Amino acid sequence: MNHLMSTYARLPVAFVRGEGAWLWDEAGRRYLDALAGIAVNGVGHAHPGIVKAITENASLIHTSNIYRVIHQEQLAAKLCALSGMDEIFFCNSGSEANETAIKLARLYGHQRGIEVPTIIVMERAWHGRTIATLSATGNRKAQAGFEPLVTGFVRVPYNDIQAVRAVAEHNRNVVAVLLEPIQGEGGVNVADMQYQRELHAFCHEQGWLYMLDEVQTGIGRTGTLFAFQHAGVQPDVMALAKGLGSGVPIGACLARGSAAGVFKPGNHGTTFGGGPLVCAAAQATLDIMDAEGLLENAARQGARLKEALLAGLQNVPGVVEVRGQGLMLGIELDRPCGEIVTRALAQGLLVNVTSEKVVRLLPPLILTGEQTDQIVGILAPLIRDFLGFRQ
Repeated sequence: MNHLMSTYARLPVAFVRGEGAWLWDEAGRRYLDALAGIAVNGVGHAHPGIVKAITENASLIHTSNIYRVIHQEQLAAKLCALSGMDEIFFCNSGSEANETAIKLARLYGHQRGIEVPTIIVMERAWHGRTIATLSATGNRKAQAGFEPLVTGFVRVPYNDIQAVRAVAEHNRNVVAVLLEPIQGEGGVNVADMQYQRELHAFCHEQGWLYMLDEVQTGIGRTGTLFAFQHAGVQPDVMALAKGLGSGVPIGACLARGSAAGVFKPGNHGTTFGGGPLVCAAAQATLDIMDAEGLLENAARQGARLKEALLAGLQNVPGVVEVRGQGLMLGIELDRPCGEIVTRALAQGLLVNVTSEKVVRLLPPLILTGEQTDQIVGILAPLIRDFLGFRQ
């Protein structure tokens, strides 16, 4: 009898070992990992630098935030220097990082005399599964059955600045906008650069916080350390997680400017967040990315992967679009395609499908050119076959 709650429709494979971009199952079969634990294992599996950081710090795993945590202070200084932010709250996951951002925005509003602080969120957004982040999420299927949802959110279409302006005309309670630069779970939808710049400017014109959910796009995934760097607009609040700890659970909410200093002792907290071991792993992750040039590699291999997919799927009826940035790519089809996941698994390739019709690729940032070509060599013919396309 399986005593696990049935919250996952797990695939029939269990991995026992990983190295680089590869995983091995119980039977010794090897798989090319083009999912990286859902954008988590950016530096690959069992990277010696991560293993070293974990083993060297296993003698002090947890002390709580009642005391100073030196690794936490060092990581905060490094992330602020890299991001241009002023302060950080460390937690355990992306949901918690977004929950922190939501609480910060509400407190920011109350401190300015707004009794019902409201946050503008996007259609098809995904911010987490806690009640507040689920309420901010634009996925009715995920929300169903968990009502009553949290109020204080207004939803608008993605990539539509006029819709945001329209809300501002009649709602004086808005305090922030929460945006994913690329919607991962929503279908790998990319926010236009001009839209991001206009939204950023409008937020500051209105006195709102410009808040970015970079849980999936952050830490090199798109070819820059943070996705906001492509548009050149600095957020007031930013949520990070996933790739930050290379598999060790860590999240972070960063703030700057008027968003910094909002929280005071007692306003927010965490038992496990920012422990010595997880912060050491995150520091090692950032050091490895810098030493091995993984930002440049993500941009280079991402462009190569996208170009090869476009060529391999050119003129194939049923392929709607290949889109994304860096090593965060989606292939949208004109029909539900969950079956592709099991077909790819049978061929030794790990991918997943999001928003029912989008094959999502999130390979590790250490991906080589040969591995990029292997992904395309398996996936493009598989998609053509799935769509019934015969050349």
